Amino acid sequence: MLEIIYQDEYLIAINKPHGLLVHRSKIANDATEFALQLLRDQIGQHVNPVHRLDRKTSGLLLFAFTKEVEIAMQKQFQESLVEKKYLAILRGYAPDQLDIDYPLKKENGTLQEAFTSFVTLQRAEIEVPFGKHPTSRYSLVEATPTTGRMHQLRKHFAHIFHPIIGDRKHGCNKQNGFFATQFEMTTMLLHASELSFSHPVTTQRIQLKATLHDEFNRMMDVLKFTS
Repeated sequence: MLEIIYQDEYLIAINKPHGLLVHRSKIANDATEFALQLLRDQIGQHVNPVHRLDRKTSGLLLFAFTKEVEIAMQKQFQESLVEKKYLAILRGYAPDQLDIDYPLKKENGTLQEAFTSFVTLQRAEIEVPFGKHPTSRYSLVEATPTTGRMHQLRKHFAHIFHPIIGDRKHGCNKQNGFFATQFEMTTMLLHASELSFSHPVTTQRIQLKATLHDEFNRMMDVLKFTS
């Protein structure tokens, strides 16, 4: 059963688990379960996703019950009117805070503006050697992207040399392998924790929060971050 964070007659939000695709995709033929179908079957109603989360990203995922509300919410996302917050665990000691203003390429090669702010919430050092270093260092950060480009956070954190742990495409293969062998962890430590937006029908301000899933919490314990 999917965890439902919010529901009214127009919108429904879930706390998507790590590893679950939003909907069917040609690039993931191995998948047999999808958030869209699971939620539809769980509540007995048709739903439309208004935004996307990567398969390995957990957290807040918003759906609309009608096409009109779907379009209205997508417009808010496209115009950067939805406030989004993410939690991530990064390699190394990240800066206390940073604004990343770094354009990203679309699939056709054209550049798009992309802007992310983040603050470092905690840093951790564990007595486990990595490479030439006698210990391993990590940062727990809260990121606020004001644009919504594909893989924006993953690319931005890789750009500043603090990749997200578990990011296979843009991250550090050595760290990912280290977490897989040392801790049996194969997911990506990125979680969509908060959404804030104006309700497309009532105009009421909606603020949603999604708690961390078990695997992210397990890594928080392993790395000695406090929840």
